[in-house]
Amino acid sequence: MKTPVFKDRVKVYLKAGDGGDGCNSFRREKFVPFGGPSGGDGGNGGSIYFVADEQTDSLLDLYFRPHQKAETGVKGMGKDCHGRNGKDLMVKVPRGTIVMDEVSGKLIGEVLKDGEKLRVAKGGRGGLGNKHFKTSSNQAPTETTPGTPGEQLTVWLELKTIAQVGLVGYPNAGKSTLLSKLTHAHPKIGAYPFTTLNPVIGTLVYEDYTKIRMADIPGLIDGAHEGAGLGHHFLRHIERTLFLIFVLDMGAEDGSEPWEVYASLKDELKSYNEELADRPYIVVANKMDVPGSSEKLAEFIQHTGETPFEICAEIGEGIDELKPIIRKNVDELTLPDWA
Repeated sequence: MKTPVFKDRVKVYLKAGDGGDGCNSFRREKFVPFGGPSGGDGGNGGSIYFVADEQTDSLLDLYFRPHQKAETGVKGMGKDCHGRNGKDLMVKVPRGTIVMDEVSGKLIGEVLKDGEKLRVAKGGRGGLGNKHFKTSSNQAPTETTPGTPGEQLTVWLELKTIAQVGLVGYPNAGKSTLLSKLTHAHPKIGAYPFTTLNPVIGTLVYEDYTKIRMADIPGLIDGAHEGAGLGHHFLRHIERTLFLIFVLDMGAEDGSEPWEVYASLKDELKSYNEELADRPYIVVANKMDVPGSSEKLAEFIQHTGETPFEICAEIGEGIDELKPIIRKNVDELTLPDWA
């Protein structure tokens, strides 16, 4: 079986730490004839948190380690010694990860900003030692309470990639090549359908160190919103992007018309989520070095009224001119604090 290199949806089994039991103990000191209860409380169990991590881009680690357990609290001890609390378990996940309860299907929460924490399973409370039960009528209590169990549940984690810009287009439109020219990302590039099998993130860095995160969304085909091709499995990654770049192949040899492809792409996005129809965008005409591309571009403009930005990503033509256009459009957006 081939080992996956990317996972954006996994089931995880969580068990927070149990609380430690309270202690039943009495003082035994010289010159203290009757002593007294001195049992300490048990420590609290560790809780489980999901933590957004900028350097993590897949749920692959949790795919291989789906069982996550926090540390149990230590039992209380004599001489009023409190048991040690169990350590909280911090599980790193990519920014944009949402957490859903498997049983109810309800959203538990999500982590968007780097370092943001979400407690999903609460640790148990430590039990009380017998010192708490001393009264005027009961000077030597032996009563204690056990620690309570930590929460235990199964959750689904689902990643929606966080990037300011999403590259959208049919397979082999040149999205991966364009991303590799704009950023330092190294997506797989090949002359066959669905070369990109998972979203690839790259960062476009400008001379003043301004950074724009870009995502190469795997190629869509007609019926993607119903599951065709790579389907809606990856369409959800577009939801987090704030600005879209439609990448169209003006040199396609399969007889497809760019204006029809463009209309189909917009329909697929709208069918999946109507809000995507209002997302700001630009259109990029790729492979303008191919014979006949100029004629197809003219037909595209005639049918759509759009004026695409012309490039040839493979040879780097138009890339430097495209960068300020991307920045200008992103700068005009009202960005959420996690972007």
